[in-house]
Amino acid sequence: MAARAYWQGQIRLALVSIPVEIYSATKSGAQISFKQIHEPTGKPIHYEKVVTGVGPVDTDEIMKGFEFEKGNYVLLEQDEIDAVKLESKKTLELTQFVDADEIDVLYYEKPYFVVPADDLAEEAFIVLREALRRTKKVGLGQLAMRGREYVVSLKPCGRGMVLETLRYADEVNKAQGYFRDIPDGKPDDDLLDLAETLIAKKSGPFHPQEFHDRYVDALKDLVERKRKAKGGKIIEDAEGDAPKKGGSNVVDLMAALKKSVEKGGGAAAPAKKAPARKAPAKKRA
Repeated sequence: MAARAYWQGQIRLALVSIPVEIYSATKSGAQISFKQIHEPTGKPIHYEKVVTGVGPVDTDEIMKGFEFEKGNYVLLEQDEIDAVKLESKKTLELTQFVDADEIDVLYYEKPYFVVPADDLAEEAFIVLREALRRTKKVGLGQLAMRGREYVVSLKPCGRGMVLETLRYADEVNKAQGYFRDIPDGKPDDDLLDLAETLIAKKSGPFHPQEFHDRYVDALKDLVERKRKAKGGKIIEDAEGDAPKKGGSNVVDLMAALKKSVEKGGGAAAPAKKAPARKAPAKKRA
């Protein structure tokens, strides 16, 4: 496998140990990066490691320090940090199994592909994969990678498995603090029927390749136009994109939904057709 393993170790289930390798399942997409430039000279800005009262310092003079009280630090060598003993550095022990829908989407962080490390590990790997698939369960455990320990989930994915790092409970904000001011009323049935019809019209399978970062495309276009303008300022009128403030009433919402349904809700995505069973809802609307 050409890619370099992000983590190597073993998955342990009771007395069974399975040597595995973990690879990142995602990659960075197209991006536009900017550098800070000194306008009078047109040269890039550089940054230096500086100590107050001393000035610039060499990289080999820099250590990691933990501030245990204001202005006082415990200094640690990198090899001291690397030597910290934690079983989860090399072993992912599956300690619990839950239904996939028990884990709130807010807790999921980043996915990784999991593969057997060698031919000898394949049989036990396949048994665990298929057991998870048949029971429709997700395995949970803890794994130490790159300087911290994560809660992780393990689930089948095709011929392999996917491991996903999860956020800890104290890393997730409570939704109630943001949702408490939203009214607890029920919507009008006619409005709900129109909204369901509109959703049905635009329903279809998910094709991730149909989506791309339009902001990156717009920035590339801006850079090209700026280059051709030889430094001239280019400002586009964004007033049309600004959302209107103020609450719209039910009559306006009803009219907007009806118009949307009549027009098919805008440009429909390819192969996205309303399911046949939703036809009666359209008739009621």
